[in-house]
Amino acid sequence: MKKLLNTLFILSEDVYLSLDGECISVQYQDGSHKLVPLHTLEGIVCFSYKGASPALMGKCVEKGIFLSFYSPSGKFRASIADATNGNVYLRRTQYRIADDKEKTLLIARNFITGKIYNAKYVLLRCARDHALRVDEDRIRRASDNLTRYLHDAAEAGDMERLRGIEGNAAAEYFQVFDEMILQDKDAFRFTERNRRPPLDRVNALLSFAYSLLANECAAALYSVGLDPYVGFMHVDRPGRKSLALDIEEELRAPFADRFVLTMINNRMITADDFNKMESGAVVLTDKGRRSFLVEWQKRKKKIISHPYLNEKLEWGLVPYAQALLLSRTIREDLEAYPPFFWK
Repeated sequence: MKKLLNTLFILSEDVYLSLDGECISVQYQDGSHKLVPLHTLEGIVCFSYKGASPALMGKCVEKGIFLSFYSPSGKFRASIADATNGNVYLRRTQYRIADDKEKTLLIARNFITGKIYNAKYVLLRCARDHALRVDEDRIRRASDNLTRYLHDAAEAGDMERLRGIEGNAAAEYFQVFDEMILQDKDAFRFTERNRRPPLDRVNALLSFAYSLLANECAAALYSVGLDPYVGFMHVDRPGRKSLALDIEEELRAPFADRFVLTMINNRMITADDFNKMESGAVVLTDKGRRSFLVEWQKRKKKIISHPYLNEKLEWGLVPYAQALLLSRTIREDLEAYPPFFWK
């Protein structure tokens, strides 16, 4: 159980929630329980199989508390809320901002500032930790270039300029990505980022990780009442969760990329875990996918310190923290959206 920004996160899969007066009774499998006053909450995010009592669900509707249910692995199941609660107004404000070029630029700049900063930090950490195994000068040159793009992104005057800076920064980062692959480089050599379809093993892993992370971000947006399909930087397309892709940007390097590198460098995945299709696409085998997902769930449980909130939380809750901060920015409780700066 974790309380964050007036939202209660139920992380144990064997917990049952019920109503006890004006409190939530959090009941554990061993018979113990804890009480949480309802008046202190704006939302409840439940990752338990057991769910909640009808009485509690009714009380949440009555009090305008947004109650969301997920599988223990993070797959969105359902939400319960009064149709007239604040989430309607939140989404209406989200849609208005999405149609306002100046306001979308202000938020999008922070998404990309976070993305470039985190990519730079990933490179510098690799150069520091593995100085004798990598081309340190090459990595530091790329890092210096990312610093320039970081300043450019913060001052971008329109969305097209910002997208151009983001693209150049991503190209700079991926030019040295191969340096961070320290094991079995013949099987996991990386030359460039390609997708739809991925044409090598590293790109197959990156694409799979980005897909998982985008789903995590979409689930987080659902939990705060935002529409994951209406973004501020990624344009609207049928079926594309544009806002989820927006907040994913700053988390790609510190979570998804580092996870892929860990899988390769610790030999947790091998060349035998891939198939090459007739189309040229490289895909994970069923065994490889299972191994990846098991380790992904383990990584989500790793504890970090959130740089803005100054709180300890699991990696898996970072998208939820960022979604909460974004919702507060949209409601004008915060002056600007605080990016996730990994440390």
